[in-house]
This record gives sequence, C-alpha cells and structure tokens, in this order.
Amino acid sequence: MKWIVAFLRFWRDFLVGDDPIIAIGVVAMLAVAGVLNAADVSSWWLLPPAVAGVLAVSLRRAIRRSG
Repeated sequence: MKWIVAFLRFWRDFLVGDDPIIAIGVVAMLAVAGVLNAADVSSWWLLPPAVAGVLAVSLRRAIRRSG
C-alpha cells in the first residue's frame, strides 16, 4: 500500500509542482482548445497567449510572496 501512496504523491508533485495555478491553467487551456477544436474552430492560436498569461500570473504571485 505504501508504494501506491508514494506513486500517487510522485505524480501529484510531478504534474502540479510548486504552483497549482499553472496546472489548473494548463488543464483549462487544453479544455478550451479541445472544445473549440470539436466545434471546428481553429484553436492553435489560443495556447501561446494563454501560456504567456498563466506564466505572468504565476510570476506575479511568486514576486508578491518573496517581497
């Protein structure tokens, strides 16, 4: 049982890491892109600005915590 818990903790740390906002943002971006793609709307343009936005939010939060 311990190895199952350790395995799940590894994946949580690997996927979420230090900032759960980034993980939530990535999942949300992929979901929106998937919905747009299913509706036959080109969604390639969504991911680059969304990644920049999530990164900006994460950096802003990190700067506020450290200073």
